[in-house]
Amino acid sequence: MSQAPVTRRQFVCDGALAAAGAAIGLSATFTVHAGNPEQADTRKILNYNPDMEYRRCGKTNLMVSAVCLGGHWKRIEKAVKSWGSTSWLSSGAGKPEFDQNRADVVSRCIERGMNYIDACVSHEVVAYAKALKGRRDKMYLGYSWYEHEMRSDGFRTFAKLKESFQNGLKQAGLEYVDLWRVTCHEQSSQHSESELDELVKTLDWAKHAGLARFTGISSHDRPHIKKLLEKYPQQIEVVCTPYTARTKVVEDAAGLWATMKRLDVGWFGIKPFASNSLFKGDSAPGNPHEAEDNRLARSAIRYILCNPAITAPIPGLISPQQVDNVAAAVKERRQLDAGERAELERAMDRAWASLPSHYQFLKNWEYV
Repeated sequence: MSQAPVTRRQFVCDGALAAAGAAIGLSATFTVHAGNPEQADTRKILNYNPDMEYRRCGKTNLMVSAVCLGGHWKRIEKAVKSWGSTSWLSSGAGKPEFDQNRADVVSRCIERGMNYIDACVSHEVVAYAKALKGRRDKMYLGYSWYEHEMRSDGFRTFAKLKESFQNGLKQAGLEYVDLWRVTCHEQSSQHSESELDELVKTLDWAKHAGLARFTGISSHDRPHIKKLLEKYPQQIEVVCTPYTARTKVVEDAAGLWATMKRLDVGWFGIKPFASNSLFKGDSAPGNPHEAEDNRLARSAIRYILCNPAITAPIPGLISPQQVDNVAAAVKERRQLDAGERAELERAMDRAWASLPSHYQFLKNWEYV
């Protein structure tokens, strides 16, 4: 299916479905497990594959694969030998090998039943829009053009956020996105109340204009995320936060985890591998640590999915083989045995000890 615009009627239907889900008391943690032992009706699950698990993404009522494709392609030089750049974020423009790599990774995601891509910077939006051309009927697309959103001084008004969003869609050749999740300051409490009001006004506009089916934010500020969810429950339908193999939930009715469940918010977990600090190897195919690192990646995914409130972790993946590996984790026994727990703990100890300075914030996400 081509990138056809979502009509106003479709947007109204989306809202009606969400309301219907709430009316019938649909569980915020409704899940169709691999193999569909529940015998659930899967006809409306996008890109359904019986080997994949699907989780309801909060009040959006989208059934999203239990592991998805994150935007970042760090270590891409290990998979695209002609990369020739010191920055993983370079767009790859003029490099057909990069475009082919992204197309191949997306193709394998589709084959494995994954149905969501999260793109959070301009290069990622453009690359994934290109990779999805002609097959938007297989994947939901999450969008953020963070350079021209709330982290930048000049883009904290309704007029500038609206302009940025329209320009980003145009540059990427998109007529709409499934989720616009605006990237806020990592400590979103740094934003003034008036700035946040402008953000919410823009999210409302995007939905009514038929440009974003659903809306949300990205933030690393647990207490402030909770406040925002309680103040703007209609506009913040989905949140992206850090979530690693060391994150634990706290049984506290006043905590973020409980608030996410109570307000029926979709929840994507970024940095599930602690920005690759979990691994010993360099992600090159055939490196001496490949088997161990693959096992650790699966263990981390299994651990994260033990939290039923998480919609999905969204790791960045640089090869079809990495897609196969994380997809395999979904079918493995969910609970880790004693040996697996010990191995993962040792790996996370090593990850915490080697975290770059700009990722120390992950340590603040040990409890939610």
